[in-house]
This record gives sequence, C-alpha cells and structure tokens, in this order.
Amino acid sequence: MMAPIVLFVYNRPEHTKRTIEALLRNKEAGNSDLFIFADGPKTDATEEQLSRIQQVRDYIQTIKGFKSISIEQSEKNKGLASSIISGVTKIVNQYGKVIVLEDDIITSRHFLHYMNQSLTLYENDFNVWCINSACYIKNAPISAHTYFLYGADCQGWGTWKQRWECFNSNAQELMNIMKRDKKSRDIFTFSGTYPYMEMLQDQIDGKIDSWAIRWYASAVLQKGLCLYPTKSLVQNIGFDSEGTHTQNGEAYEATIMADETTEDFPKIRIEDSKVMRKEWEKLYWEMYPTRNPSFIKRVKRRLKKLILYTKWKHLIK
Repeated sequence: MMAPIVLFVYNRPEHTKRTIEALLRNKEAGNSDLFIFADGPKTDATEEQLSRIQQVRDYIQTIKGFKSISIEQSEKNKGLASSIISGVTKIVNQYGKVIVLEDDIITSRHFLHYMNQSLTLYENDFNVWCINSACYIKNAPISAHTYFLYGADCQGWGTWKQRWECFNSNAQELMNIMKRDKKSRDIFTFSGTYPYMEMLQDQIDGKIDSWAIRWYASAVLQKGLCLYPTKSLVQNIGFDSEGTHTQNGEAYEATIMADETTEDFPKIRIEDSKVMRKEWEKLYWEMYPTRNPSFIKRVKRRLKKLILYTKWKHLIK
C-alpha cells in the first residue's frame, strides 16, 4: 500500500501549485491518498495576506489526480510547528506511515517511488527513524545511491508511527540531555560545525518555533538513523521573500535528480556513514567558517602572538 502524502499549505498559492504539479508527475500519485492541512490567518493578517490564504484554499479545492484528497482548513493560525506536529500525528496514527511535504518542495518524478520503497524496506528496522529525499552534498564520495546519518530531516521526508511516537516536543528536556551527553552533542552539531545547540536554545527562548529541530534532536538522542540519497529528489523553492525561515537557504536549495532513481538500498550498511558525516562537516564549515576548528586555532595563535608582542614590544628596537 502506498504511504499517504501529507501536505502543509498556508499563503503561497504559486508555490503550492508548483508543489502539486511536480507530485502529479510521479506515476504513483494516482494510487496515493493526499491529505492537505491549510493553516488559518493570523489575528493581525493584512488584506493581502488574507487574499493569498484564500487563493491557496481556492486552488486546493481544484486538485485532481490522486487516489483521494482530504482537506482540513484551520480557522485560526496554528503556526507551522503545531500544524505539522498535529497533522503528522493524526495521519501516521491512522496509516502507520506517512510522507510529509510543505508547500515549497518540488519533487522529482521518482520521489514517490523512492519514499514508498524506503518506507517499506526499513519499516521493521527500528534503528531507522526517518527517510529524507534531499541531498545537500555535491559529488558525494561514495558509490552507493543512499547512506545513513544519525538524526532526522525535514525536506520531503517520511516516517512510521512507532518512530513518531518517540518524538519529544519538549525542547528544554532535549537541551538538558544534550548538555550531559557530549557524544550525542557532537553528533547533533556535526562536531560543532553547525549551530544546532543555538537553534535548540532559540526554541526554548521562543525566538523560533521549529518542530524540525526537536525532531532532529529526538532522533539523535535515541540513535535513530535517517536515510539520504546521494542525489537529490527534491528542490526547496521556499528561500525567497515569501518564506518564513530563509536564512542560509543557498546551501539547502538542492538540485532535483531528474532522470535517475535509487535501487540499491539493500547494499548499504544500516549505520552512520563516517565518510558522509565528514562531507557534511565540510559543508557546514563553508557555511559557518568561524566555527571551523582550524580557523579557531589560527585565531588563537594570532591572539597569543599579539599578546606576547604587546607585552614585550618595548624590548624591540
């Protein structure tokens, strides 16, 4: 049985249309149930924002081509995190597995094949928590089409009921455990190259409202693995002026794998890929060069030399 597709939409009619059109190019779409959750307007929404929300709602009523289409429209604004947590919980509890998309993810024509094949293959391996379809590493240095990393991802992804039940939405609890567990913290932050701890703290402080950082942390702390393709099956088109979270978007605008599919899942070992973890660390060093350990060492050496020079410069003629 095909896994149900859950799509979250809000106020971007053109993004939503492109997301649906891409999905319909998958031959499995006609056998897939589609569940659409449309968030409601904020209390201070402008007339323009209300119009865009209504445009989205008008459009989703016209969608055809799936096995079935169910639409749930919220009268009030839940926010993306609450919408996704409640929507995924509802559908995964009903069907046992789920494929999740937001309204800014363009999928390749092989996306549904990859997701359904993966969800079936790893359904009974409880070390695997998440199936992800995006690839951020260019020219991956491995021969297999897929690999695993500890954690969970959020751009065109899928999971199962038993894993989603382990999702801890309490960011403070997750932070407390991370602070006590250096090994998990190093995995979580890719050896300190990405500010995931800062993001988790921002969630605690109410500066962001992210389900994804809590999903990722939950998986890392319980040694859950996420499957990734070495060539992307999705492209995120949401890093523009209309996106809610747009920082560092360039690194995540993965290129769609147009005419290839992945067939070698049984050939890979179900374990965290040390080779690919290093590649991610390199990517994050490029994004955040001041977090690079070698950069920090160079700065410390220069500061030490400066301090010594300042202390003894009166002796230099």
